[in-house]
This record gives sequence, structure tokens and C-alpha cells, in this order.
Amino acid sequence: MKLFAARILTFALLASGCSVVMLGQVKHPRLLPQPREIQYADGWVNIRQLCAAPIPHAATEDEFALKTLKDGLHVSLPSCAGGKAVAVRLERAGAIDALPVPNEIPGPESREAYRLNIGSDGVVIRARSSAGVYYGVQTLLQMVERDENGNARLPYVTVHDWPELAYRGTLMDAGSEGPMLTFDEVERQIDFLAKWKDNQYFFYSEGNIEMRGYPLLNPNARFTQQQIREIVAYARQRHVDVVPAVEMYGHLHDLFRIEKYSDLADFPHGGEFNPNSEKARAVLQDWSNQLSELFPSKFVDIGFDETWSLQKNAEHAGANSTPVQLFIQQLTFVTNLFQAKGKTVMAYADIMVKFPGIVQRLPKGLIALPWWYDPIDDAAYKQWLEPLAAEGVPHIVTSGVTSWDQIAPDFTLSFENIDTFRAAGKRSHSIGLLNTLWTDSGQNLLQLAWPGMAYGAAAAWQHAPMQPKTFFADYSRIQYSPQTAEHFSSALEDLDVAERSLQRSIGNGTILQMWKDPFTKSSLDSMKGKGEDLHQARLKAEDALEHFYAVKKMAPNTPQIDSFVVAAQMIDMAGMKFQYANEIAETWASIPAHATREQLLDAIFQGVSNDTHSRCMDIMDALTEMRGSYREAWLQQYTPYRLGTALGRWDAEYLFWEHARANFERVRTRFKAGDTLPTLQEITSPGYVDER
Repeated sequence: MKLFAARILTFALLASGCSVVMLGQVKHPRLLPQPREIQYADGWVNIRQLCAAPIPHAATEDEFALKTLKDGLHVSLPSCAGGKAVAVRLERAGAIDALPVPNEIPGPESREAYRLNIGSDGVVIRARSSAGVYYGVQTLLQMVERDENGNARLPYVTVHDWPELAYRGTLMDAGSEGPMLTFDEVERQIDFLAKWKDNQYFFYSEGNIEMRGYPLLNPNARFTQQQIREIVAYARQRHVDVVPAVEMYGHLHDLFRIEKYSDLADFPHGGEFNPNSEKARAVLQDWSNQLSELFPSKFVDIGFDETWSLQKNAEHAGANSTPVQLFIQQLTFVTNLFQAKGKTVMAYADIMVKFPGIVQRLPKGLIALPWWYDPIDDAAYKQWLEPLAAEGVPHIVTSGVTSWDQIAPDFTLSFENIDTFRAAGKRSHSIGLLNTLWTDSGQNLLQLAWPGMAYGAAAAWQHAPMQPKTFFADYSRIQYSPQTAEHFSSALEDLDVAERSLQRSIGNGTILQMWKDPFTKSSLDSMKGKGEDLHQARLKAEDALEHFYAVKKMAPNTPQIDSFVVAAQMIDMAGMKFQYANEIAETWASIPAHATREQLLDAIFQGVSNDTHSRCMDIMDALTEMRGSYREAWLQQYTPYRLGTALGRWDAEYLFWEHARANFERVRTRFKAGDTLPTLQEITSPGYVDER
């Protein structure tokens, strides 16, 4: 009876979405992803008392799961001997089945399902495949708790868990839209995603993978084929399938900007293959052969999104127009190339659903990837899902961590996008969830998006709805040390508020907007009434900084901490810049038409252009100090490719403020009674020269 009551209490608490699961007076932290079935009992196992039982018919994958457990528990887990009974047992009942394959169906006895039992005689993880065993290990590592003396222990518990969705992926822009990830950072991302039970890593490329016979294609910004093989092997150990996400129609300006290949495009140096070109078809044939050989995955994502030339032409000509016919022709051609190699083909669905008639003529067996990153316009995602569902086209809903044009990720929007798209996908019978990360701005630091990556992975696995209000606390407890977790959780909350406050004041693409001229009339007009948003952006950014600084002091090697510090500093600086611009504009407007020299001195020198403490110097000091920190954070995750372009924005901004400061000073020192003051726009214009 006691056990039955405990079961009822446990499931009720899970259903309610509370932050802990309780048995009696004992509180247990929430697990992420939440297991499907979990039942706690009274009792604990001291981790130091555990030993590792021999694994029956152990394969390399089983041994790796045991190593992952040992590393995560920070204990040696000696082999059981001498009758020691408190054992850890990893038991695989079926084939290895390390990676997802086409036509998987999740369920309680599926490939990735596992059972975890902790009791007086130790720990048992049972599963059909090595993947299930590995996921049981990941859940076990989250269950480590501490007694009043700080000793690590595991609660008595029974877990039966399996994923809601068979395909749980993250698409990573590894170096196409902006900076290029380092080889080590790719491996760190795979480690991280495996921890949250993702099983697919979409390696996005617009020509950033070495293709034999194309030495001119991104020679300084590509992964070698040997590196790709090593990444694939590294991911497989962690039960993550590396899926090539390669553009085979549009988004290939990196190829077409090379004069040798410019005639392959729809127009010289354009962005899309010319579907009528036999030479282009030969290139696609060659690439499909090389990619199929390089990536053992059963899946391939061939792109076919945002074909701007086609879209422009088709909008005027209709569904049966030549552009639409060419899109279908090209899609079918490329799909057939990969299907002949035994691949299941995926392609983005934005063009498919936009023009009537395309969905009905899609190649058989193709999986569509409907994507949209803003739940506000279409919370049910009907535009993207209904055409596919109506024709029975298998599809994977594709969300995004909104960070590509932002200083810090907009986590609130990202979580809403993931949750609403996942819910809409459930209604349309989506077979998976793909969470995407992009670097469109060429400046964003992808390490900032890791909480959003974890959220997407957890949402794709667990059956219960996510709890965004408690996510930062749960995530930080799992991801960081007990000493720093609370600081990190608070900092993430503050950073999200700061980013969204800054968006309300200067615009959504904050990492782009922060570099615009703040003194133009349109900019000053747009800032009217935004003072409180700027104020809140700075206050919350500074609150986040205090927490991040505390983390750096306690644990200076905390992963990603430098990126988070830089992001908070950048939001604070951007807020300062537009605050100061408004204040300078108000000061300038207050100067009388026939000002005296003393009035000009009071208005300008003390608060605007003083070369020690003034608004111009504050911003110049912030820029020069942060430029180095930004560069260091960049090189912790990216190669030097495009770093110079990104740093050029910092240099240009410094020169802008130095030019403005010098002009203010020239006007102040040369001003004579009766002179007409230049307008604020004139004096801050880069081309302005005071000729008096």
C-alpha cells in the first residue's frame, strides 16, 4: 500500500510540473528530460560503495557507456570482487543498434527505451540496445544527490523511460553563414547534446566540407574529409548520428563567387544552381557521391530552402510556371542521386508549401523539414504543416534558438517556438524535432545558445510539456557545479530580460542594430519613449554580470563563461550608447541659438567630449576593453576565419566616436559669438569637417 501511494504521489507531481519530486519529506531534483515513468522509494546507495559488474557480451559501445558513468560520477568504480554486492550492472538485451535509422517508432520497448533500478543491491540499467543503456546512464548521472555531510549518493528509484519522438536533432551552422566552428568545439557540442539525449547532429555546410577536385572552394574555411570521419566516429560513440546538411540548390554563393564556377549559377556569381546546366548536374553528381561515401548516416538533408530567384519568378507566374517545374525537377534529380546510394532524403519545406502543387509532386520517400522561428504569426503553424499532413508527407518540425542576429539569445522566444511547434507537430504526426542554430550576423557567439540546445533536446524526448519558468534553474543545476548553479540560473534569467528589453528599444537584431548611427533623425525619433527599456536592459545586463563575475571567481574554467560575460557587457554597452546619444541630443537641443562661449563649454566639455570622463570617452573605453574580450571568446569556439570582419565593426565604431568627440571639441574651441552651431547630424557625420 505504501508503494502504491508513493507511485501515485510521484506521478501526480510529475504531471503538475513542479520543480522537485517528493517522497515523504525527501525532495528529489527534477530530471531533464523528464522520464516517462519514475517511482522513488525510501533509501540511498552511497556511490563510494559501488562496484562495476562484468558486462555480459560487452561491445565497445557498452564499455563506453560504463566509462561515461565512471567519468560522470568521478569515481573509479572498481570491478566487483570478493562478494561485494552493491554493483552497477549494464545489461543490453539485443543488438547494438547505436544510431537512428529510417522508419523508427518510439515506444516502451523501442530501441532507445531503458529501465533503471536503484536499490539496496545496487544499480541496474537494462535496455534493448546500446543507445538505451547509454541514455539510462545519462539519467543516472542526473540523480546524484548529497547527504548532509556532502557525500554523493543515489536514491532508491525505478525508472522506465523512452522518447516521445524518434528523431531528435540539432542543426549546427558549422561555418557557412558566419564564423567557422573549431573541430574541438564541434566535439564539445556533440558531447553536450548526447547528454540531453539528442540523437542527430545536422552538420550544415554551404561548401565548408572538403570536396576532392575543388581546391578553390573555401580553402581557409572548411573541414577536411579526415576531420569529418573523426567527428562521425566521435558522435557514434555517443549515439549521435552526424547527418550531412548540405545545400544542393541555393545558398551556394561561396561556390559561385569563384570565377571558375560562376557559370554554374542561375546568374553570374549568384546563389543558386542553374537547373538547366548539364555542368551543374555533373557537380551535383560528384558531390552526392563524395558525401554519401563520407557520411555513413542513413539520412541526408539536401537543403532546397530560400531559393530566392525561383521564388521571385514563381510569384508572378503561378504553380505550373517554369520556375516551379524546375524546382521540382531539380529536387527530384538530387533526391534520386542520394536514394540510389541508400539514403533517406530530407529537404526544407518553405518553398514546398508556398506554391500550390509542389507537395503533391514531391519525390516518394522524402522527409520534409517545415521550419519557422516565430510562434507569434502562426502559433498553430498551419501554413507549414497542413499541406504536408494533408498529403501524408513525413515531416520533422524545425525550430530555432533565436540568436543569429542577437547579442544574447532570445530564450523566451526560442522556448515558445520549440514548445508551440512541437505541440503543432504532435497534431500533424511529425516524426521528430530539429532545433537549428545559425550565425547569419557573422558576429554571434554560439556558446551562448547552449541552454536553448538543451531545451530543444529535452522537449523532443520527454512526453510531458516543458516547464520554461523553471528551466534555467533545472538546467544550471545539471550543467554546473553546486557552488555556481544558482548564480548561473539567475544570470540566465537576467540576460534574457536584458536582451528582450534591448530589442524593445533598438530593434530585434540587437547585434546589428548596436552598430548603427544613433544620431540620425530616424534613430533619435525611434528612441523616443524608450528610455525605460534602455534603463532596464542595462540594469539586467549588469545584474547578470555580477552573477557571471561570481562564477568566474569561484570557478574560472566554467565552460562558456567568457561568452556570457561578453554578451552581458555588450548589452550594457549598447544600452549606454543609445542612452548617451539621447542625452547628447537633448544637450545639443538645449543650447541657445546665439550661445555664449561659456554656455557651449558647460554644455559640451564636461559631459560630452572631455577627453577623460565624458560620454564619448565612456563608449570608447568600453569598446577598446571589450574588443579584446570578444576576440578571446570568439577564438574559444571559432577559427580565425571572418574574425577580422567582425572586429572591423568594433574598430569602425571606435573611429565613429573618436571623430564625433574631436568634432565637438573643435566646435567648442573655435566657436565665436554670433557663429551658427552645426546640427547634431552634421557634427557627428563621418564626413563632417569644421573649416572655421
